[in-house]
Order: sequence, then structure tokens, then C-alpha cells
Amino acid sequence: QVQLVESGGGLVQPGGSLRLSCAGSGSIASITVMGWYRQAPGKQRELVAVIISGGGTNYADSVKGRFTISTDNAKSAVYLQMNNLKPEDTAVYYCQVLSKSRPYAYWGQGTQVTVSS
Repeated sequence: QVQLVESGGGLVQPGGSLRLSCAGSGSIASITVMGWYRQAPGKQRELVAVIISGGGTNYADSVKGRFTISTDNAKSAVYLQMNNLKPEDTAVYYCQVLSKSRPYAYWGQGTQVTVSS
């Protein structure tokens, strides 16, 4: 089964930038949605950004204007460029890929993003 592998997390100062990457270990057919979620300690997992197969995007209000989602469908990859990071962006970030084919949903293992001075 294809696995999603994430990279790019780390420690950054407020105002800094990070770029998260998520790529499949193999090709995923019939992708419909690719996205990023995050989960802070003691909080529920929340949507950060998604991009649908037609190219439309949706962002959480808290990240609009600062984060940008992009994809490389040939690589079954999704990226998240995060600029002007704030301490409240600190969380474990997970990528997700939805497909019309089984198993329909894939999750990455999570990558820690810490924003602190």
C-alpha cells in the first residue's frame, strides 16, 4: 500500500517560513483532494488547507494570506508553504490524500512544526 511521507517540519522563529512536503511512496490513482491538517496539544485536528483536483483551494481563516498549498500530481505530492509563522501555528502537521480508488484516504505520519523565539 502506498505511504505518504512528510518532511520539512522544524523549529522556526516567529515571522519565519517553512515549506512542508508530502509525497507518496508510489503513485496514487484518481486523486480528488489533497490537503494539510494540524493538531496542537490538547486540541482537535483541524483543516489547514485543501486543494481539489480541479485546482480550487480552501484555507482556514487563521492561515489565509500566509500559507499556500500546491501539488505535483505526477508525484502524488502536496506542499505547504508557510510564511509569517506565528506561535499559534505550532502543531503536528498531517497531509491527506483522498482518492476514488481504495483505500480512498491516505494520511502522512505527521511532522512537527514549532514556532518559538
